[in-house]
Amino acid sequence: MPSSSPLPAIVWFRDDLRMADHPALHAAADSDRPLICLYVLDDITPALHPLGAAARWWLHGALADLRRDLKKQGGTLLTLLGSAEKLLPQLAKLTGATSVYWHHRLHEKERAQDDRIRTALEQQGCEVRPHWGTVLVDPETVQTKQGGFYKVCGSFWKALQTHAVPEPLEAPSRLSFRVVPSSILSDARLNEDDLCPHAPDWAVDFRKTWEPGESEAQEHLEDFLRHSVAHYSTGRDRVAEEGTSRLSPYLASGAVSPRQVWAAIQKYGAHTEGPRIFLSELGWREFARYTLYHLSKLPFENLNPKFSGLKWRSNAADLKAWQQGRTGVPIVDAGMRQLWQTGWMHNRARMIVGSFLTKHLLIDWKKGDAWFRDTLVDADFANNAMNWQWVAGTGIEATPFFRIFNPTRQAEKFDPDGDYIRQWVPELRGLSGRALFEPWAAKDDDLRKGRVQLGRTYPHPIVDLKEGRDRALQAFREL
Repeated sequence: MPSSSPLPAIVWFRDDLRMADHPALHAAADSDRPLICLYVLDDITPALHPLGAAARWWLHGALADLRRDLKKQGGTLLTLLGSAEKLLPQLAKLTGATSVYWHHRLHEKERAQDDRIRTALEQQGCEVRPHWGTVLVDPETVQTKQGGFYKVCGSFWKALQTHAVPEPLEAPSRLSFRVVPSSILSDARLNEDDLCPHAPDWAVDFRKTWEPGESEAQEHLEDFLRHSVAHYSTGRDRVAEEGTSRLSPYLASGAVSPRQVWAAIQKYGAHTEGPRIFLSELGWREFARYTLYHLSKLPFENLNPKFSGLKWRSNAADLKAWQQGRTGVPIVDAGMRQLWQTGWMHNRARMIVGSFLTKHLLIDWKKGDAWFRDTLVDADFANNAMNWQWVAGTGIEATPFFRIFNPTRQAEKFDPDGDYIRQWVPELRGLSGRALFEPWAAKDDDLRKGRVQLGRTYPHPIVDLKEGRDRALQAFREL
């Protein structure tokens, strides 16, 4: 490499696939060095949590979108497959890079890997410049008066709001780049087409529903502010309506940052009911990431040790029926089929199906968490586990275990006209009223008119709701 050519800097993209409000990218740009923009899919490091199938589909689109944005400024995105601990030092050495920029990660095993990579890079004379770019504030700064960390979301949220959230950064207007020759790490290049499903292509409806990428994230945010945020307090629970922001997959992939969402809500006016409640949901997401930072066992163990003795059922048939949306309970099946077809599920439906799995079926929440991590386009290591521990009642901040959602009442309250059930469980479209919510209790004449044959066109319930509830409460009493 000619000595007159400035040595490059590497920007390591991870769950931050955007150009605006990207502190690491901004700092690298300010170094006035040509940039190598990098993404590494590390599937082989046991300490890390692998991406699920739906998240991989989303990643394919998000990488393509980021590459297009970089190309507009004359750059590109290098994508590699393999051990980040090996590939980062190799790339830095082969390109002569003098610095690497990235955003901090949260789980202790991720942080430990970053420390090892940092040590390897510094040993070969390459600086590492980490920044916070995936949270509202550094999780070390929000502390109790005793210097510890908060274990209750309400107290955390109150404390967080006393901290100044940094203003989001605009996308860098001018960047320079260093082209990495195709001969460098040629064996480690990622074939991005492998991220998408083939034979069968189960993502057909994903493409009808979603378009990954930064510009699309901003459109979702603007549409939400224009049409839905004012009514969020009530609209967020109506499962058949577009009352939620649908920003979760964009936040999970980093196409939009929490600081950008925070700033947009503040600009809109954060003190009216809808925006205020939406901000508190953003606070819950932040609390999940904060908890993962301080309690690395969040995705793997009950945070409330009392539940270590709970006798979960191991029933593969019931778990499979739940996964396939064939439980015989319409509102549960509607949610699970929405998830399978679109890679997303309404938040109220997530609570209903989660309660059904962990209470009525008494199946370990970790089974549900694993299924969601594989099938959600918004799969988020911290948020998924926090929500599952909340609904199962096993977390430090959780609904009491004895709070068991009645699926029928939930359907009547949040899908009163049955539109959500009819959309996702089309074999029940001919039913109405209580028969739609509880076909097993419907009159034979109503079933016949609705062209529903229990056990043939639609399954009998895999559990009696009262018996399932009583079984869960008995298991809780035996703790």
